[in-house]
Amino acid sequence: MKFNTIQLKLPTNYSNEDIKKIISEDLGSSDFTFHIDKKSLDARKKDDIHWLINVVVKSDHFSGKSYEPPTPLEIPTRKRTEKVVVVGSGPAGFFTAHVLQMAGFKVTIIERGSDVDRRNKAIEELETNGKFTAQNNYAFGEGGAGTFSDGKLTSRSKRISDERRFIMSEYVKAGAPEEILYMAHPHVGTDNLKLIVANLRKQFQENGGEFLFDTCMEDIVVKGKQVDKLICNTGEIEADHVVIATGHSAYDSYRMLIKRGVQFKTKNFAIGHRVEHTQELINLAQWGKESLPGIKAAEYRLSANTKSGLSVYTFCMCPGGTVVPAAAYDQKSVVNGMSYYARDGKYANAGCVVGVHPDQLVGHTCSPNEILDWMDALEEKFYTFSNSLVIPAIKIYDYAKRKESKPMTHTSYNLGLQASPLYDMLPHMVSNALTEGLQNFGRKLKGFERGTLMGLESKVSSPLQVVREKDGKCEGFDNLYFVGEGSGFAGGIISSAADGVRCALKISSE
Repeated sequence: MKFNTIQLKLPTNYSNEDIKKIISEDLGSSDFTFHIDKKSLDARKKDDIHWLINVVVKSDHFSGKSYEPPTPLEIPTRKRTEKVVVVGSGPAGFFTAHVLQMAGFKVTIIERGSDVDRRNKAIEELETNGKFTAQNNYAFGEGGAGTFSDGKLTSRSKRISDERRFIMSEYVKAGAPEEILYMAHPHVGTDNLKLIVANLRKQFQENGGEFLFDTCMEDIVVKGKQVDKLICNTGEIEADHVVIATGHSAYDSYRMLIKRGVQFKTKNFAIGHRVEHTQELINLAQWGKESLPGIKAAEYRLSANTKSGLSVYTFCMCPGGTVVPAAAYDQKSVVNGMSYYARDGKYANAGCVVGVHPDQLVGHTCSPNEILDWMDALEEKFYTFSNSLVIPAIKIYDYAKRKESKPMTHTSYNLGLQASPLYDMLPHMVSNALTEGLQNFGRKLKGFERGTLMGLESKVSSPLQVVREKDGKCEGFDNLYFVGEGSGFAGGIISSAADGVRCALKISSE
């Protein structure tokens, strides 16, 4: 069957029947099929907000080439005897294991946390009464930190189109909405992700994979250039290949790997706070209306360069979402954002952060261990502010004036806010840049200055990057790999998963 691609401009509340009608009138026939290839919202003009949709139409009425679907990812598959252990079940870890299993390897995933059901119960307790559980929290547990997030599946990484298409299709098979295959800014939400990661795990196990929960890597045994075995809280595990995918919150894993000779270097990362507004304010600023039919909630992405040379930007914006306590360890305080697929909550939040290098924060050329210690102390400082998971907060308009705000009760954060001099809780080079950036954002997005800054946002990315060879191995090792956000080579669900896919393909091609 021949095909043609057309672009349609449609109202926000269009239906598939509207698409069929337009195609039928244009083609002069109802003998066709179609699927959406790309879909993006054009909100540049508030009085003309619409969808731009690329539609692939297939019909015998067209001349030219026949439609051919995209080429699937090539995975070299054969019977193998090598055993691979993957440490961590987040996107990077799971997709490394998944592709290796498809390639014929015997694969075991070890996860320091529990399955998503037990993890969910622990997080409910955390949100209800502040009870922290070391192995099950917003950082650790099945699916990694991404399971309890907005589930944004966008990526600015280039040259990963084949990997991205594979990852998206696997998510759809596991229960994600098909729209993620074509939306310009796809997301799945925590409610879907909890089901998706469980379905992916069950498929992995049905295909012969081993999944060990509550199994924490505590050490590795190195012989020459080989990792001989892993020392876990549950015993020893031998492997022919070891892939580390612990995420960037596992500071204990970083320290152990450094001690065992794995090379890391410091790199740029970001710190700051969460900023929260009512979703209604964001909708009005972006659309000129409180709501639009056919669109869940308005989004934003803001950035500014400051006189100091430091960049300020928003990150991981969660429309209709909630602010959550995301520390990986007890008596630490870190915040993050999450939302459900409907994005129908009362509030919107985003990370509001400053890009810095560890040397700027520490004051000299620092080692990987030094920046980890510095970050630990900062997260402890935010916890000891209230000696609980009640977090410091301030209104944006007061932050600029260096003035404490009145008590704040209107928030999505369940464990409470306490008015504080948040401007004095980060290094002044950071808070000064943030002040300048916030003023810039207020000029770009009407009402932004009415938002609330809260807590510590310190997990935007890793301050470290592992030293990797071109073939993906950790420098100095013949069978050790490090992938995903913790490696410093990826950020977000899709780029982390793609890093894992590429690592698996490299191992498979050896």
